[in-house]
Amino acid sequence: MSKQVPTHAFGPFELRIPTRELYKYGVKLKLRPQPLQILQMLLEHSGDAVTREELRKALWVETTFVDFEHGLNNSIKELRRVLGDSAAEPRYIETLPRVGYRFIASVQRDESAGDDHVVAMPTPPPTPELPATSGPQQRWGMRWLPAHFRLLVAVTSLMMLAAAVYLMWWSSLHPSHANTRVVLAVLPFENLTGDSGQDYLSDGLTEELISQLGQADSRRLGVIGRASVMHYKGGHESLQEIGRALQVQYAVEGNVRRDSGRVSISARLVDMRGRSLWSGEYDKDTTDLLAIQQEIAQQISNEVRLRFGGSESSAPAKTAAIHAVSTQAHDLYLRGTYFLNKRDVAGLRQAVSCFQQAVTIDPGYASAHAALANSYALLSSYSGGLQAQYMPKAKQAALRALELDGNLPEAHVALAVIAQNYDWDWQAAEREYRLAIQLNPNYATAHHWYAEHLAYRGRFREALAESELARQIEPLSMIIAADRGVILYYARQFDDSIKQFAAVREMEPNFVRAGMIVYPMVEKQLYSDALKIEEQAHRIYGENAWYWSNVAYVAGRSGRQKDAHRALRQLKQLNRRRPFDPGILLLANLAIGDREQAFFWMEKAYTEHSCVLASLKVEPAFDPVRADPRFQDMLQRLRLDR
Repeated sequence: MSKQVPTHAFGPFELRIPTRELYKYGVKLKLRPQPLQILQMLLEHSGDAVTREELRKALWVETTFVDFEHGLNNSIKELRRVLGDSAAEPRYIETLPRVGYRFIASVQRDESAGDDHVVAMPTPPPTPELPATSGPQQRWGMRWLPAHFRLLVAVTSLMMLAAAVYLMWWSSLHPSHANTRVVLAVLPFENLTGDSGQDYLSDGLTEELISQLGQADSRRLGVIGRASVMHYKGGHESLQEIGRALQVQYAVEGNVRRDSGRVSISARLVDMRGRSLWSGEYDKDTTDLLAIQQEIAQQISNEVRLRFGGSESSAPAKTAAIHAVSTQAHDLYLRGTYFLNKRDVAGLRQAVSCFQQAVTIDPGYASAHAALANSYALLSSYSGGLQAQYMPKAKQAALRALELDGNLPEAHVALAVIAQNYDWDWQAAEREYRLAIQLNPNYATAHHWYAEHLAYRGRFREALAESELARQIEPLSMIIAADRGVILYYARQFDDSIKQFAAVREMEPNFVRAGMIVYPMVEKQLYSDALKIEEQAHRIYGENAWYWSNVAYVAGRSGRQKDAHRALRQLKQLNRRRPFDPGILLLANLAIGDREQAFFWMEKAYTEHSCVLASLKVEPAFDPVRADPRFQDMLQRLRLDR
């Protein structure tokens, strides 16, 4: 029986003690030995001060005071960079002036692993321990071997080491010949006009270049998504910091200057040490700015592909002619994208408003139509409103987008989610998801929503694999991280689901989707914790249908029938004033054990095309009625019995 690996876990991070390796969401991070040792000391004394003198005695005993000060300061800075922490507003490491440091985040302990062990985030299984050896090999190493044989082993080892170093050096100078897949980030282009109102130009170029490169050969080149790279807009992080956070080897960076009717763009390809591998300068007339963006992005993407062993011909052909998009419409599109990524009702409504204005100003703007379709589709589930309010509008916008550009991945994804959540046409949905991924293998949302689709159909291994692909493209996306928690919940991996949601809430306590942590908590009978989370949501967002439904669900499952019925009454009053998705009432009635009312609302949900029914096959909340013939009949009507 293998021994449990001692770990320290906090938020999304996990420090493995025996190997001194730091992981985030199961992905190993690069960190020098000294910062790792400091982190271990801080974790072992979590909540208490660790003095500078204690750190010096442990790690810098043979160095001068100046070297110690320099080394400690650099190590703390490196730690904060990797953890995404700040000295001004610390989440993990607090500076105690003239004293030392204190680790302030909570560290969960696992008593089964001993007092010094803690619960870890879901990660790949630890490396099995090798059996203990005995005899002369253990005590003396190679000293029992003949001298000439030891010399041969030493020379061979040195030759192998030299060859490895040479290959690493040669590959870094000739990346186009490397056989391994590389990952690249297009960092936000800097706006040098001095006018923030011109940001749409630099942001648009960044987005267009990500899109162009994303449609390259994904076997050779991975491209980080827009949401993650925009995190660094206007920031001062070094390339090495960004490389560690995004786990990338290369970056495209550049700037844009607009003056006297012309636009000048500078771009370069660098490795994460800052070494320039290629650069280009472009100077164009500003007659059509967005056409210029697409043209220059195509030129840069061709250069990048050639560097990594591709060819210009590998670029996907665009069947639609380049549309000269209005700069005002494009600015609205960028604003709408920002609100869309917030993933809350208020943000989605603002996104819809922005995209509607964009297509009104420029009816031929395909990407804005596609974004409008996806915003309506999300709003239908997040708001709790009737599907008929949003889904027909979503479908109309998606079809219009495809009329304008049949190769637009975002439009195919919108059609997929409509087919899935509104039409329950699972084959059509999967076909559209796969087509979107084929058109742009580096489109994170396509992998993300396809993962959800696979989970609805009970294909959990595939779902988690797609979720991981989405995370690799958008490593800083909270919605992708939160929805992995949903998949784990559907797969009945409740402990892992809770940990995943908790990690997201650690990063952003008020992130709406992470509120679904209450469902796996109920399955683990953590009722009081689940109710506390609902009360927090109530204070932030006020009363709404989802709030009262969740309160009824948690109270009903915990046996607090009086509280559950009170919440259900509030829910029905809201529904009388303004009807909402009947699937919300279905879940509440299931929780209090009213089977007849549950099936009444299930029929209503079917009639109204409720998105709640998409998860009918896998949602643990439906387990009490799963054997009922009426439930099996509903699975057949939803085509989820196959």
